[in-house]
Amino acid sequence: MSAAAGHQDTGGTEVPEDIDIHTTAGKLADLDRRVDEAVHAGSAKAVEKQHAKGKMTARERIEKLFDEGSFVELDELARHRSTAFGLEKNRPYGDGVITGFGTIDGRQACVFSQDFTIFGGSLGEVYGEKITKVMDLAIKTGCPIIGINEGAGARIQEGVVSLGLYGEIFRRNVHASGVIPQISLIMGSCAGGHVYSPAVTDFTIMVDGTSNMFITGPDVIKTVTGEDVTMEELGGARAHNTKSGNAHYMGSDEDDALEYTKALLSYLPQNNLDDPPTYDTASFGGGADLEISELDRALDTLIPDGANQPYDMHTVITSVLDDEEFLEVMELFAPNIVVGYGRVEGKSVGVVANQPMQFAGTLDIDASEKAARFVRTCDAFNIPVLTFVDVPGFLPGTDQEWNGIIRRGAKLIYAYAEATVPLVTIITRKAYGGAYDVMGSKHLGADINLAWPTAQIAVMGAQGAANIVYRKELAQLDKDGGDVEERRAELIAEYEDALANPYIAAERGYIDAVITPHETRIEVVRALRLLASKRETLPPKKHGNIPL
Repeated sequence: MSAAAGHQDTGGTEVPEDIDIHTTAGKLADLDRRVDEAVHAGSAKAVEKQHAKGKMTARERIEKLFDEGSFVELDELARHRSTAFGLEKNRPYGDGVITGFGTIDGRQACVFSQDFTIFGGSLGEVYGEKITKVMDLAIKTGCPIIGINEGAGARIQEGVVSLGLYGEIFRRNVHASGVIPQISLIMGSCAGGHVYSPAVTDFTIMVDGTSNMFITGPDVIKTVTGEDVTMEELGGARAHNTKSGNAHYMGSDEDDALEYTKALLSYLPQNNLDDPPTYDTASFGGGADLEISELDRALDTLIPDGANQPYDMHTVITSVLDDEEFLEVMELFAPNIVVGYGRVEGKSVGVVANQPMQFAGTLDIDASEKAARFVRTCDAFNIPVLTFVDVPGFLPGTDQEWNGIIRRGAKLIYAYAEATVPLVTIITRKAYGGAYDVMGSKHLGADINLAWPTAQIAVMGAQGAANIVYRKELAQLDKDGGDVEERRAELIAEYEDALANPYIAAERGYIDAVITPHETRIEVVRALRLLASKRETLPPKKHGNIPL
């Protein structure tokens, strides 16, 4: 029998008889045993159950996300200290969350990955301490933090200390906001306190059919309000991507969600003091050799003759970006506005564009908030913003007014006016009323503003303007039995000829140039080259008071 026979380690686990912890070899063997225990902390049955639901384990997700062999684990041997409700008899290594750092496409990143196979992924004191520690490390070193979330809320047995650690995590999320990119993946059920950290981060990614998040679950809702709702209906990926706007992408499976995370990171800098990564591109030469492509020429025939006929703004966006590659963000929410990332000459740009294919491209509450959040994210991380405008105005209706379109639409004004990154705006067709101002106008601080000859910059559409300006004349004509519709058509044509064009704005310098559509890509390239050295600061203040 070895000298260690019958000995228990600090967690109450029996040390095998063949390990003599009084020798160097024994100590090394004991370390291997502990690490192996940590790696296999979740039972085989729990892991099998996870796989059966189409989900990876916490470690498998990290392996998929990080470059092979680059991940370094922290606090692998951490264990909870609770003695309440018999918890002292079950002290798994890691305590239900894996934390550490490594590289993603060669760039440093920190991560925490919650393990649903340990205590249902519930957050206790040590679990929370591990997360706050790796978050502090990410902030200190200036690298992105990725949170892979799957947990059932606070660990009830540990009481208020669990709530305290949630608060510590939230505070760090807020302090890290705008300093380092924060990305949250929802990879299973997240309930209660687990959902608020993702809510504060920059991007939230969910998985169709296997992930959900909510403050109170279906059972509580049924008890309190009497509503019958499934977990998927209440807080599934589709609900949060289409209805609530809480999520920015819906992965078809976990692999897709992880790949989207990698793609997103490729457009973002390590932190707010760095520039986004630049990729070599053969798309452009030094300046004089910018050539017009067939793709550029196709824009000349894109805008329909009929002012109310739609076209797909994606065509304009991709024609300007390198290799026609566009990573859309929040694609399923407020589709009347399009936001996302691309590259011009290998450098990251953010794109905001009205989409005439949806609600005629009008701005409503959801679109305003979606775009405002995106512009502020770009501004925080030194990413220029390209804005493509075709907006007939704000969406009218009692629903919009009563739900706060004035206050919530003002967020987009705030975002553009506050941004100090390069701002380039192209008006393709309509830019009516206050929506003209809001969509990256010169008046809010945009640097280079361009318009196509098809642009219509006016207080409102010609038909509405004619009806208002010539109301009395049309009413009198109707009373006298004249042809009201014929006269209205004449007045509309007069208004369009006089005001619904880009030239009055160009005369006043509100538009820097009117360009043919096929010149758009080249003009954007030239503008961004100029603005690469832009330096602008806002008046000194603690912070502004955005209309939340």
